[in-house]
Amino acid sequence: MSDYKALYRKWRPYDFDDVCGQRGITDILKYQVSSNKISHAYLFCGSRGTGKTSCAKILAKAVNCLTPNNGNPCNKCEACRSIDSGIATDVIEMDAASNNGVGDVRTLKDEINFTPALLKYRVYIIDEVHMMSGAAFNALLKTLEEPPAYVVFILATTEYNKLPTTIVSRCQRFDFRRMSSDVIIERLAKIAEAEGIELAEDGARFIARASRGGMRDAVSLLELCAGSRSRIDAALVANRIGSGDRGTVYNLVGAIGKSNYSTVYKVIHEVIMGSGDISVFWQDIIDTYRDIMVLKNTGEAKSYLDLTDVEYDTLKSISESFTMAKLSYHTTLLEGAMADMQRAINSKRSIAEIALTRMCDPKLVMSVESLALRMEELEKQISMMRLGVPIPTKNEGQPEVSLNHAENTLQSYDVSVEKDNKESLAVSYGNWQTVIERIADLKRSLASQFGNSSAVRVGKNSFKIKMNDFFAARLKANASDFAILRGVIAETEGIPTEDVNITVEGITNVLRDGPTDDLEKILM
Repeated sequence: MSDYKALYRKWRPYDFDDVCGQRGITDILKYQVSSNKISHAYLFCGSRGTGKTSCAKILAKAVNCLTPNNGNPCNKCEACRSIDSGIATDVIEMDAASNNGVGDVRTLKDEINFTPALLKYRVYIIDEVHMMSGAAFNALLKTLEEPPAYVVFILATTEYNKLPTTIVSRCQRFDFRRMSSDVIIERLAKIAEAEGIELAEDGARFIARASRGGMRDAVSLLELCAGSRSRIDAALVANRIGSGDRGTVYNLVGAIGKSNYSTVYKVIHEVIMGSGDISVFWQDIIDTYRDIMVLKNTGEAKSYLDLTDVEYDTLKSISESFTMAKLSYHTTLLEGAMADMQRAINSKRSIAEIALTRMCDPKLVMSVESLALRMEELEKQISMMRLGVPIPTKNEGQPEVSLNHAENTLQSYDVSVEKDNKESLAVSYGNWQTVIERIADLKRSLASQFGNSSAVRVGKNSFKIKMNDFFAARLKANASDFAILRGVIAETEGIPTEDVNITVEGITNVLRDGPTDDLEKILM
């Protein structure tokens, strides 16, 4: 018989100090043990893999330990060793999923009349207690309220809402929270080092995200990836769980925001051909939409999102293509497609591609969300037309305007400015921030390019703008964006659009040391 133990069992904590991410709970339990103020019934609530069963077993050892250490079990005495080995007859573990009848509770009630055989306390650990029948709960009530002094009940559940209030009121309740990625990564690094597993930082972070705050799932996934006997990085983890890496998800979401059908279908094809699980990948897309919503609704998003600096910057750039109306419309379709995939597992690809096609074109769906999005886009186009900005026809892969036309237009502006320069001195343009905010309402990606820019008024109707040289070059090459800028200034100043003259000067290192290839791709 093999002595091999799964990593999650081998690395299960053996005292309260070794429990990860639940310091508030373990400190209270240690105090109760050390001060001999042990409750007769505990209720441990929380999602799977957060330490409920581990803490239950540690508590069972601590209350029975012959030489406890500041509330922790010593793990050396006969009582601790017998509980760890599973031979202690006075510590009874029950799975309520399979022992949920009234007969099982009556058997338990008969047993507790007998004093412990060897230990100080008889401890009953009832896992998934919410699975008990109504009759079983009723039979347990009186015993749970006034058990013998030598009996301790520890109930654990992942679905607290299914428990009768009569049961909850008789227990001391502890809520186990999901663990942060940093806590999980630290634990995985410790295990990997001890087990001789080569774990890359991006691989550890990917595992932490995929485990969704559950330590047991994270350690199990680490063990799965370790079977490849190669360095565990993000790509390997993504391959093992059938997901795409974060870059693939961002590529798809960015394509959706710009209605780029070719990229959308290409990404789905690559996920399927790479033996990926489209359901897992779909959940990653939903999570990314959640991140975008957080980012757009608060200036403190970075502290809430589990993203690296590079991922945060990339997502922020992608979010410029989305409004809240578009996000609402898309998430409705994403959630509906996820439910459809669970019902029709053989049609996942078709369901995904149909949903993505509808996300790219709101006219294909008649719903409140799609109508709200279409109304928002129509209002934006009307605002553009009022500013004198031509509404281009969208042809995938084609530039909106001619580069030569843009250059000719700009040349005419520059000549006017030079003429005006002779007539008047330049003064700081006080409405520049108002102009940027109005541009953000029409095209947020354009407004973001004016970060750390400045503007001066030259004469009556001429304006000179200084901005990052990379973005200045882009603005000069795009007549549509330039027309938006010109129209918004005209609107702000209450003057005819044709009278507004603008010149743009590029300044090196206004925003950063220089644009990277990745930044240029994002803005394309």
